[in-house]
Amino acid sequence: MKKRRKKEQKNKQYAVIGLGRFGGSVCKELYAQGHEVLAIDFDEDKVREYAAFATHSVQIDTTDEGALKNVGIRNFDHVVVAIGDHIQASILTTLLLKELGIEKIWVKAQNTYHQKVLDKLGADLVVHPEFDMGKRIAQKMTSDKVIDFIDLEDDYSIVELYATKKVSGKSLADLHLRATYGVTVLAMKNGGKMNIAPRPDDKIKEDDLLIVMGHKDDLARFENQGL
Repeated sequence: MKKRRKKEQKNKQYAVIGLGRFGGSVCKELYAQGHEVLAIDFDEDKVREYAAFATHSVQIDTTDEGALKNVGIRNFDHVVVAIGDHIQASILTTLLLKELGIEKIWVKAQNTYHQKVLDKLGADLVVHPEFDMGKRIAQKMTSDKVIDFIDLEDDYSIVELYATKKVSGKSLADLHLRATYGVTVLAMKNGGKMNIAPRPDDKIKEDDLLIVMGHKDDLARFENQGL
C-alpha cells in the first residue's frame, strides 16, 4: 500500500475498485480534485500504475469480505465498482459493500442483465460508460441544435439547445413553451453569462444556449418544431 498526501484534502473519502480505463479515469479525476482516494485492483501491475494517482493503492480480491474490512472500506463515503469483464466479481463485490453498510455505491454494468442484478442488490447508481457515450455521440450527430443532454430517467432528460432565428427576439412568455410543448427552460446562457431560472419576460437571442427539461418526446418536438 502506498500513501500520498496532497496539500488540500476534502472531507469525503472515495474508493475505486477496478482500475481499467473507466475506473482509472474516475480515480485520477477524484484525486486531481483533491479528494482522498483508495485505488483497488486485483492486478498488482494496475495498482502500481495508479499509485501516483491515489492517496492509497492496494492489491486485494474484493470478493473477499475480510480483505475489504482489512483495508478499512467502511471508512469510505462513496465506492465506485468499475470491475471490467468479471461480472460475477462485480456482483459479489457490490453485495459485500451493501452488507458492510457503504453509504453510496456506484457500479459499472456490462449489460442489461448485469444492471438488473445490480439494481436488485441496491446499487445507488448503475452506469454504462460506453452505452451512455454512444447515446451522447448519436444525439449530437443527428442534430445541429443539441449540445449535450442528461438522462434523468427512462422518459425525461435535460437538454442543451442552441436558439435559432425562429425564436430570436421572443420572450419565454411569447413562446408558451409549457403549454405548447410541455418543456421548461431551466437556464439561458448568452456568451459567458448564465441566467438561472429566467423570468417569463426574458428575451432570447439567436445562438443563446437554452437548458431545457422535459419528456423526451416533448423535447424532440420542441427541437424539431419550436426552434
